[in-house]
Amino acid sequence: MSLFKIKRGYNSLSKTFRLPVEMVEQLEKLSDDNNISLNQLIIQCLDFALENLDIDGNDHSEG
Repeated sequence: MSLFKIKRGYNSLSKTFRLPVEMVEQLEKLSDDNNISLNQLIIQCLDFALENLDIDGNDHSEG
């Protein structure tokens, strides 16, 4: 017997993170206001942070 699995479109892992209460409240409000899940919002925030990470100490935002 095969179990039903929801496809997410990407491989995922379950992790636990401790975040400041105020940050969680702000993120929950953003996710509610934009009608997306808190999880999806966190993924988008982390994607943005990783794509814009300043690894070498240079500011890449200036042309």
